[in-house]
Amino acid sequence: MAQIDVIVPVYQAEKTLEACVESVRSQSFADWAMILIDDGSTDGSRALCDALGKKDGRIRVLHQPNGGVSAARNRGLGEVRSPWVYFLDSDDLLMPGALETLIRLAEDNGADTAAGAVVLTEADGSQITDDILPAGVYGEAGIREHILLPLTGQRLRTPIFNGYTVRFLFRASILKDNAVTFEGGYLEDEIFLMDYFLHAEKLAATQAPIYDYLMNPASATHRYMADFPQVFRRFMERKRSRVAGTALEKACPGWEADTNWAGLLIAVGNEYAPGNEVSHREHRKNIRALCALPEYAGAMKALRPKGCGKRKQIVAELLLKRQFLLLDILYRLKNRR
Repeated sequence: MAQIDVIVPVYQAEKTLEACVESVRSQSFADWAMILIDDGSTDGSRALCDALGKKDGRIRVLHQPNGGVSAARNRGLGEVRSPWVYFLDSDDLLMPGALETLIRLAEDNGADTAAGAVVLTEADGSQITDDILPAGVYGEAGIREHILLPLTGQRLRTPIFNGYTVRFLFRASILKDNAVTFEGGYLEDEIFLMDYFLHAEKLAATQAPIYDYLMNPASATHRYMADFPQVFRRFMERKRSRVAGTALEKACPGWEADTNWAGLLIAVGNEYAPGNEVSHREHRKNIRALCALPEYAGAMKALRPKGCGKRKQIVAELLLKRQFLLLDILYRLKNRR
């Protein structure tokens, strides 16, 4: 039995998978096992997974019909044999020494979880390090302050705590004992982290980079989602069920308006995402309809966003003033650039 199971969902990843796997095989900490879940790929990913499995005995390969990233990760969780679990996306890379950094942090501090920083690499090679989680050892109060509260009710004001599961090394027993799994293909990481950290008792964190997140403009998160309002509504249902009746509800009294505002800003960006080839008049009509949805209309009435990033702040102000034509022009200029 290895010390860490690395779960990698794979879909249409033949161009990136080999580099991803090699970033694990070259780690200084070698006591790991990898679970590659081919999620119904139709490119060369299936054959590549099998070839990589034959190349290294620590790599197990599973094939399944396409069910989405959450189904693939859950399949991997069902195969976990190690005391620790790490999630890696097939188009990203682990930093050298990442696994050793994480497991030493966890074991040296008797922690349930270890965390590091994430490097965001743009297509042009420029990088930004997301190190919003301060280095240190946190008990339950610290976990609530630095993870659960930001995930609950601080989704607008920058810097935003992004729900990157790849930032963390997870204890398998907490995942299994509390049936912590993924659902859906968007914002699934945030609910997963809330479920996990509602049960974790101790976290050890470093601001050293452990993960290279390659920003891919062609990825699913950058493509148009026709059913985004329904997807976000389901996300809110799940989030509400986690917050209701807990200390988080009292600590974040306006969390629903805050989160719904964040959802509205995402929905507007989604309206102009690649794949939504409608007229500019139709864009404006759709944004007007978004603002009329009860959850977004209620948020606009209850809260005026402050402290957002510059672009989001401009979009929020234009939405409040119902300046849909000007908003449309700004997005056209942005997409043209």
